[in-house]
This record gives sequence, structure tokens and C-alpha cells, in this order.
Amino acid sequence: MPKPSPFSVIDGSITAAQGFSTSSVFCDIKKLGTGKGSNKGKKHDLAVIYSEVPATAAGMYTTSQVCAAPVKVCAGRTAKGWAQAIVVNSGNANACTGRQGVKDAEAMTNAVGAALGVDPLTVLVCSTGRIGVTMPMANVLKGIAAAIPLLASGVENAHASAQAIMTSDTRPKEVAVQFKLGAKVVRIGGMCKGAGMIQPGMSGTGARPAAALHATMLGFITTDAAIQSATLQKCLDHAVAQSFNCITVDGDMSTNDTVLVLANGLAGNKTITDLSRADLAKFQAALNYVTLQLAQKIVRDGEGATKFVTVRVHGAKTAADGQAAARAVANGALVKTSWFGCDPNWGRILGALGASSCTLVEEKIDLAYALPGSKKLTYALRRGQPTSVTFAQLCKIVANPEFELHVFLNLGRGEGTMYTCDLSEEYVDFNKGDVTDPTSLGG
Repeated sequence: MPKPSPFSVIDGSITAAQGFSTSSVFCDIKKLGTGKGSNKGKKHDLAVIYSEVPATAAGMYTTSQVCAAPVKVCAGRTAKGWAQAIVVNSGNANACTGRQGVKDAEAMTNAVGAALGVDPLTVLVCSTGRIGVTMPMANVLKGIAAAIPLLASGVENAHASAQAIMTSDTRPKEVAVQFKLGAKVVRIGGMCKGAGMIQPGMSGTGARPAAALHATMLGFITTDAAIQSATLQKCLDHAVAQSFNCITVDGDMSTNDTVLVLANGLAGNKTITDLSRADLAKFQAALNYVTLQLAQKIVRDGEGATKFVTVRVHGAKTAADGQAAARAVANGALVKTSWFGCDPNWGRILGALGASSCTLVEEKIDLAYALPGSKKLTYALRRGQPTSVTFAQLCKIVANPEFELHVFLNLGRGEGTMYTCDLSEEYVDFNKGDVTDPTSLGG
């Protein structure tokens, strides 16, 4: 019998937790008719998230050496451990915009702070959209002024904000859970956006980790749990490591990748610290679930994607080798295009593995396909040699909209997992653009 889940999934997202409200408006940040996404018409393009009391805060940021102005502003503020509001826009990334970009990002937080009557240094800011274009600040400031009076905690407002942050996404991405800490009910809710320019490699400061990882993903999480800021940051580090940092659509890291979490403590639970073992474990499990669900929704909505593929590497010499092997396969252009054609091309998979940084011995590699959640593995290779399984049998599995690829290196106990998708003609067509037609240009 499987163990019962320590939490339950509930409706809503960023307003599911007590004390959080949100609103969104259309303020024509992108300018109708200019660039991908304009065909969505007057789609809301600016959202505000607000906690009625100051909240502990944590963030994870792109490790790209070229990072957007909002990342630079946010990283310094979440390091202090407190925030009360977030303003986010779609349609313009405010990236590669120099000093003016930082001024504009700070102006957005100043405007929200003034309108809400809170310290602007407790306001965080995120942007997504076309890179290298300065922000249309007149429109943005009008949008902020219009959004603040509309703040509300209803599910409808949450759904609208989830749509406001979308760029090339085809659908909003939201999830919420609740669980008990002692006698208190605690909720965690989140929303995110992302469909292209997806291979996040985020850290808590934006500085590259010791082993550097490789349209932007943005994630926003709210909870009414009471938790120390340093503990919250550690929890977010762990959650992102097993979710957002394990996805790839096209292998391109964005200048703007950000995940933010606010915890306002209104659930009234005993404050979670590093020493609160039982409560910390429950909170971590729920946060892991929320981030993984959101991350997988991004891959499923990948630009031009028709298949969701989980790559699992077993028996690597080290954990780092396992992740490197999984990432190499998940990003292999030839591998991904073969999946689009329903071709279980294990030769391309071995080629991707061989070109990776992981240690391997070709004669020890086993490779198998499976349907999601199934324990039945259909082996294409055993000890580096093709099995007697027919090509047609393997094609049948790869023709499914979701499947798993299991790679056994048989060298140790290291493992790695990546969530990825196929690569189709539609992805190229969507992203190539036409310089003679501004409406065709992407982010």
C-alpha cells in the first residue's frame, strides 16, 4: 500500500494562502502588432501580488552571465529575507538594457510601494518578453496605478494573473496544496510561465554554482506558513534543484529566469526552522510537489512540443555524472527530433551520452523505454548491444505523447533525471521570425 500523501491538492494558486491578493491589467507593454504573442490581442500584461503583512522571502535566479535588470534588483532584496509585494510584466524582458533598465525596474518597485503604502525595497520585480528593448515606462506606470485598486484574493484574480505573465505559453500554469502543521492548516500556491528559452540553472544569488548548469521561466509561490527566511531559502534551493533546474525545452538559459517565494506566517503555525524536523519535512515535501508540478507544466507547454519525455539515468559513477548524462540526452537535437518522428533512435542517444562529460563504458550501457509510471521496461540495448525487441515495438512506445527513457550506465550509484520534450518544425517556424515583419519576431 502506498503511503498517503502528507498534503492535498486544492483549487487556486497564488491566492490560495491566507493574506495574499493579486490583480492584473492590460497596459500595452508590447504594443499590439509587434512581436510574437501580439495575436493574443489585449491580453493582460502586468500583474501585482501582495501580502497584507510583510513576508519572509527567498529567490532563485538565472546563472547566466548576462542577466536582466529585474534579476539584479531582486537578488539583492531577497538576500535581506523580507518582501511584501511583487510586480511582474510580460511583453518586455528589460534585459540587455543597461543602466536605464535598472532604473526602470526600480521605478516599477517604487510605484508599487507608493501605491500600497509599503517600503519600495520590499517590492520585488520580474519581467519577461523581448530582450534588448527598453521598457515603455509610461504604459507600465499607468498599468501599476490601474492594478493596485483591483487587488483581490479570489480565484478569478489568480487565474487572470497567471495569464498576464504568459508570453509564448498556450495556457496558464498553476497549482496549490494544503496540509497540517500541528493543528494549523497551511497552504502553498504557485504559478509560473515558460514555453521557450527553457533550460534554467538557477542559484540563490544568481552566481554560478560550482558545477554550472545550463522565452524565460518565471515562478511565483506564496504560502501562509511561518518559516525563518534562511530556512525558506534552503527549502527553495532544494525544491528548485529537483524541479526547475531539471527541465529543458531547447537548451537555452534565459537572462530572466527567476523563482520567488513569499511566506507571510498567517497560518499561525509554530515558526519552522532548520531544527523543526517534522514540520520542515512536511513543508519541504509540499514545496517540492508545487515546484515540480509547475516545472513539468512548462515542458508540456514547450514551443512546438508534441511529447513529454522523462530521462532517467541510473548507475552513474557519481551523481554529477548522472545529471550530466541525463542533460546531454535531454538536450540532444538529433535525439529530440527523432522523438518527434516517433523514432526510438538509440544510436543518437548513445552519441549524446558519449559526447557528455560523464564517465561511461559503452559495453556496459543498458537502455530501455517505458510508459509513465510503469515498471515494465522494454530494452532496446543490453550491454551496448541491440536486443531482440523489434523496432516496431519500440516505435509504439515512443509514439505515445508521454514516455520514459531509462539509461543504465552500470558504473556506480549515481542517478540523474531530466524532463524534456521533442523538437518539431513548429519550434523552428515559431522562433525564426522574419525581420521584414515585426509581428513575427520573438523574445
